[in-house]
Amino acid sequence: MRLPIIPPAELSAEQKPLYDDMRDGITRNFQGFVNIRGDGALLGPWNPWIQEPKFGKPVWELTKAMVSNPSLPANVREIAILVTGSHFRSAYELYAHVIVAEHRGLSDEKLATIVAGQRPGDLTRQEAVAYDFASALVNGGVLPELTYRAAVEQFGQHGAAELSYLVGLYCLVSVTLNTFDVPVPD
Repeated sequence: MRLPIIPPAELSAEQKPLYDDMRDGITRNFQGFVNIRGDGALLGPWNPWIQEPKFGKPVWELTKAMVSNPSLPANVREIAILVTGSHFRSAYELYAHVIVAEHRGLSDEKLATIVAGQRPGDLTRQEAVAYDFASALVNGGVLPELTYRAAVEQFGQHGAAELSYLVGLYCLVSVTLNTFDVPVPD
């Protein structure tokens, strides 16, 4: 870990309101994996974001927007997030979202295949569209027209846009985690 974890008592006046908002949002929306230390310090991507409130606050606002009333089914979201995390080999992201995906009913075999960077053969139609969409975006270039059309067909125009922003957000999360070498909790 390249950044010290900041205990709540050591937060600056600029960091404290962001911390309070993040802690509340983490408690409500990011359950099932370790993300807050025993003393209340934030782990995962939240610690780097709290270190630099000028950048961390807007990223956190986008994160809140993405978890507030999503239109995409939970399994579809987790497939896209895991494809992104797998592409970047982002250990903390994979750790957290494998747990979340298991709670949302995705099989261990499906998850292991995605984490290994491969496309499972037993994806539902919506999961396959999410996999192909995320995979195409993280591998660079313009999203293929047929992949875009399939996303619009499955999720509507709004859902396809949401899927794009979700992949973009988790690219940023993965890069943040990798930049600061954020470890998987003990």
